[in-house]
Amino acid sequence: MEATPVTLHFQPAPPEHGDRKPIRDGLSSVVKVGDYIFLACDEGSSVERLKCTSKGYEEHTIFSLAEYIPLTEGNTGEVDIEGIDFENHYLWITGSHGLKRKKPDEEGTVKKKIKQLSKVELEPNRYVLARIPLVADPDTKEYHFYKSCKHPDDPEKTLTAAVLKEKKHTNELTEALQEDIHLKNFLKIPGKDNGFDVEGLALDGSRVFLGLRGPVLRGWAVILEIETKEIDKHTIGLQKIGPKSQKYKKHFLDLAGMGIRELTPAGKDLLILAGPTMDLDGTISVYRWKNAIPDTKNSKKSIVYERKVERLFDIPHGTGKNSGKDKAEGITLIADHELLIVYDSPSAQRKAGKTNVVADIVSISGDNKKRVGK
Repeated sequence: MEATPVTLHFQPAPPEHGDRKPIRDGLSSVVKVGDYIFLACDEGSSVERLKCTSKGYEEHTIFSLAEYIPLTEGNTGEVDIEGIDFENHYLWITGSHGLKRKKPDEEGTVKKKIKQLSKVELEPNRYVLARIPLVADPDTKEYHFYKSCKHPDDPEKTLTAAVLKEKKHTNELTEALQEDIHLKNFLKIPGKDNGFDVEGLALDGSRVFLGLRGPVLRGWAVILEIETKEIDKHTIGLQKIGPKSQKYKKHFLDLAGMGIRELTPAGKDLLILAGPTMDLDGTISVYRWKNAIPDTKNSKKSIVYERKVERLFDIPHGTGKNSGKDKAEGITLIADHELLIVYDSPSAQRKAGKTNVVADIVSISGDNKKRVGK
């Protein structure tokens, strides 16, 4: 993989970020909107905005999600944002929708550490699927979030922030999956244990594609497709679009045993960042699912063999002394044939100064024009 480095210039995390890791150490998703990129960190409850300049991406602005959408735990609980995309004046975000297994502390007795490893937690903020109006100022061209605002092209319409209907501290999607023959048992397993774990979001109108890091079933990765509808001005629900009037469709892809870490639309295709489902070092690759957007529109479900997805390239990851570092987590098209890649747990070589970090730009072929800059 031949890559051009580009620096992301972040400001220090605000005090409410607490003792969580710095923003640059946990980048999990990215999308380009106009002259800006919007990024998410897998800890905390904010979205970061950077502007493209001659020095890379600068002018860091932090948007706290609790100011725009209701969060059960407010700013104190991490949303674990793992997917973002932009279309029709809305930025959409998804949490991981997965359980969390506690890490053992470095200090303490063996008995205590083993007990900590047995604890599984449900954090309500992780079960968020939401849209937030994202509109450019007509004079400065700066993009800002709004809880509610006039549609920039039609003053008679109002754009409103909304979340997927809640269900018992989770939401309508995970409630609908409770009886799913493939996924129901994995809802009770933490994401890093090959349990249910959403990582990746891509839009096509009212359709939302959600990539699953886990589970991977006998080597097959899963993409869920849902279609949203308005319940009220601040709540969205799911339409019945799948077999037997299910509120979702399932698409199974042969990605050589890897789970999905990110999705981004590219013309009629979907670009897929794939990697290990478990918390380990392993191959990370970018695939192109050709014609995915039209092919899935009228199908109730699909199974996509390896020969139908093009493996574009592998992305190097940390090894040896850098084991567990430089894990590609987010991709977005920044031009017709340029893909921006951001990394979780960057190595020391990627860090610059106290808060900055280096991402990569990679050239790719294909017809991507219809989706860039929407």
